[in-house]
Amino acid sequence: MTHPRTLRAHYAQTTRVVCVVGSELNVNLNRSAPPLARFYSVKCTPGVHYGIRPSPQQTSHLSPVPLRGNSVLLFCMSRASQNENDSKLSIQYYGDSAEVLGRAVLHLTAVEISLDVDADRDGVVEINNANKGLPETPIFTDTVVFRVSPWIMTPNTLRPVEVFVCSTSDNYKFLKSMKNLVAKAGYKLKICSEYVNRGDRWMQDECEFGYIDSPHQRFPVVLDSPRNGDLDNFPYDELLGPDFGYVSRVADAGDVSSLDSFGNLEVSPPVTVRGTHYPLGRIIIGVAFPTATKGRNMTKVVQDFLWAQKVQEPIALFSDWLFVGHVDEFMTFVPAPDRKGFRLLLASPDAAYKLFRGLHSDGHGQARLFEGLKDEKTVTVDEILDDKVLRAENDYVQSCIDWNRDVLKRELGLDDEDIVDLPILFKLHEHRALPYYPDMVNMIVLGRDLGIPKPFGPQVHGRCALEAEMLSLLCGLGLSCTFIDDFATYHKLLGEVHCGSNVRREPFDFKWWNLEM
Repeated sequence: MTHPRTLRAHYAQTTRVVCVVGSELNVNLNRSAPPLARFYSVKCTPGVHYGIRPSPQQTSHLSPVPLRGNSVLLFCMSRASQNENDSKLSIQYYGDSAEVLGRAVLHLTAVEISLDVDADRDGVVEINNANKGLPETPIFTDTVVFRVSPWIMTPNTLRPVEVFVCSTSDNYKFLKSMKNLVAKAGYKLKICSEYVNRGDRWMQDECEFGYIDSPHQRFPVVLDSPRNGDLDNFPYDELLGPDFGYVSRVADAGDVSSLDSFGNLEVSPPVTVRGTHYPLGRIIIGVAFPTATKGRNMTKVVQDFLWAQKVQEPIALFSDWLFVGHVDEFMTFVPAPDRKGFRLLLASPDAAYKLFRGLHSDGHGQARLFEGLKDEKTVTVDEILDDKVLRAENDYVQSCIDWNRDVLKRELGLDDEDIVDLPILFKLHEHRALPYYPDMVNMIVLGRDLGIPKPFGPQVHGRCALEAEMLSLLCGLGLSCTFIDDFATYHKLLGEVHCGSNVRREPFDFKWWNLEM
């Protein structure tokens, strides 16, 4: 419980007081009164708020109030002072005949303590503040624990503000598709020129957008990843400004792996798990398998930073089975009109094989994938079904995704009805998995508009069977699917649409300081 700071106010002099905005102070009215005082009245300038305890009986605000032995004046300042002593509060005392016996005057200077910036972002600042006057005359001593405004991530279910993509020498077609999608969705597009990105197109991997919030101010803050690619200067040089914050975590070069790129950092929508509510969702990262003695992990300085924010308790998934190693290669969230307000989308080799077996049964086993792609060998549905090595590799991939599925169901409080399985195959390269065709789960989510990697699946009656299956799965949720050709300029370079874009979103309405921590 917080106790108001006690002040002494003398009826024959002016007292100068420095206080913190919003902090409550109290004056014992009886102790401050002149002899024979029976009544009092209080006046103050704007920005000063006061009350009396115990509450006096209802009287006109112009009438003096009877003075009791236990009357206490409580007051606080609602805004910071522009100048020293620029706010005032006065207490006028009266005798039995309403004659004025004296007046106590307080000149107030309010200061503001900002919780916007913590250089280490470790979550807590402790202040021991001792103000001393004459020798051995303590005026005010207090110990305060402040909770620093946490950095908060924004899930796909929040409204976009602006979309970021890179312009490179070879991605004109991709860029045109992204411009059309963002314009259709009605949002703002910012293009990072090749002069700035120096050929590094992986906007999602370089940084993660979030925000900080306090009762008096809110603004976006970008978290810069330790990957240090050619986009390294973009967050600091192009985003940091008076109303846009920047934070980074520096790791030893030897500790940084692909898992430190921020395609490996996601956040869920708000969830309730076994009675515990997470109104700001939960952070999701990818690491090595829990019992592995070797493997890649997100570096400790980044994990420590994420855990220190407190308000979006992280979940660690197994992503080291992937060649690139990012959670956005097998999962994402999209808004939904029912149930929990969203669906978890998961890549599923089983769903892909089920679809291809159905095509075979319907007489479409000779339909070919990758048709129309330059320098890309086509493959039939039957060839995929007959490839025993590919099937064994995808059985392994499915087991890895199923392990993560169980973790997500447990840690996000999900049922199978909250999950949609997308037909995506993988292949192994150096004992880790890569998508066999463009990874459709690695999409950009702009409200109800989805930008999905074009899969170049088998053509059936002039239509891509993989695209048709995606439409069947997602359009019932009120989502609009746009398929974007990223094959040559992203997929062949081990990334997709989500890897090559980034979205800054509106903050939550929920205020983090209302959480019990």
